Amino acid sequence: MSSPALAAEDLSVALGGVGILRGVSLEVAPGEVVGVLGPSGAGKSTLFRALSGELRVDRGSVRLGGVDVTREPLWKRARLGLGYVPQTPSVLFDLDVEANLEAFGRITRSAKPAQTRAAEVDLEGRLEIRARDLSGGERRRLELARALTAEPRVLLCDEPLAGVDPTGAQRIGRILRARAEAQMAVLVADHRVSEALAFCDRVLLLLDGRVEVASTPAEFLEHPAVRRRYLG
Repeated sequence: MSSPALAAEDLSVALGGVGILRGVSLEVAPGEVVGVLGPSGAGKSTLFRALSGELRVDRGSVRLGGVDVTREPLWKRARLGLGYVPQTPSVLFDLDVEANLEAFGRITRSAKPAQTRAAEVDLEGRLEIRARDLSGGERRRLELARALTAEPRVLLCDEPLAGVDPTGAQRIGRILRARAEAQMAVLVADHRVSEALAFCDRVLLLLDGRVEVASTPAEFLEHPAVRRRYLG
């Protein structure tokens, strides 16, 4: 495996005096999709907020391409090549697909036309549809397209399959795999176990703020800790 595009070491975060992350370490290499799975309350979204710079960590470090960004805000991490699709909606609901992409293209000074970026996420036929009228899967693909506008080297996707039907989940999986094949490093958190396993190279199980399992997708479902504490 090549040198990590994203590396976190011993990340710890406490909110309201409660430990949410407790010494989480992980790496994602260029060309790799890594999944972070776990039940609600395991700390997945807190982890992604810490990696993105939305949330300050109490202990540990985050490195992008070997550069320490532990104390840098989200916008500086974005300039260093980090893209982020948060769990909460991030589209401009009153604008259509094309206007959403054009607005973000101006912010990132992208030379790529909105139509091209829409085609990369299978939205080329929906350019004139307002974001509020998109299906759940279409909205998530629009959020993906916005995050990809700046051509990041690392992409964080928090719950990209939430509210998406099975066909849409497969489509998002294909888009993420295509980005990995173009040497992007992709880190995904989700609850949809079978769909996520289908497009990940490695999988981490997060429980009580700790990485309890790190395995291949094939090994994940058979791991005793996964069976005992996650899938029951």
